[in-house]
Amino acid sequence: MADSAHSHTAGAHAPGGSRRDFLVIAGNALLGVGAACTVWPLITSMNPARDVLAAGAPVDVDLSSLQPGQQVLVLWRSRPIFIVHRTPAELTKLQSPSDTGQLRDPNSEALQQPPYATNWHRSIKPEYLVLVGICTHLGCIPEFTPQPGGSLGPAWPGGYFCPCHGSRYDLSGRVFSGVPAPYNLPVPPHHFLNDTTVRIGENPPNSTFDFDSIEQI
Repeated sequence: MADSAHSHTAGAHAPGGSRRDFLVIAGNALLGVGAACTVWPLITSMNPARDVLAAGAPVDVDLSSLQPGQQVLVLWRSRPIFIVHRTPAELTKLQSPSDTGQLRDPNSEALQQPPYATNWHRSIKPEYLVLVGICTHLGCIPEFTPQPGGSLGPAWPGGYFCPCHGSRYDLSGRVFSGVPAPYNLPVPPHHFLNDTTVRIGENPPNSTFDFDSIEQI
């Protein structure tokens, strides 16, 4: 009771202060609402609607700002899609026996990619890798670990490491021998609309590849 009475008395002696406090709070609240209204359309415009993703509609991705050595993650059919801009050094390493000698399926003989990505770089353009980012063991999401060596050992060429059960893939998504994952990471249907825009979920005009025909996702 004493504290309540004291607060009431203090307020009674400083009506200007209370009014100023109210105006500051109200102004800040309006600014916050205004900022949210400004930013929200920008955020939502960058992401396809959930029903579009679930239906598997194609997703266009602008790669013009993706620098060599970087990865971007997008969603298609509610699945994570990894897109990597590989460096010339990384592409050279993918063809090295020190890399291919560690792999279970170095020539991509298992049907885990479209015919137009059945090559040593498992892509349409060598510099751009497009993968479904789901481990073929138990469906975890592997970590992008592009730097050679480090905590994964001197033989690590760079690629993807799944921390759940230790599966490893190189920077073409090819699985290492002796790990739990049985298959390379899948390559989804895709093609380039121009030099820096890739469409995920749609084959090139001359292909009828069915993503549901792959061995494992």
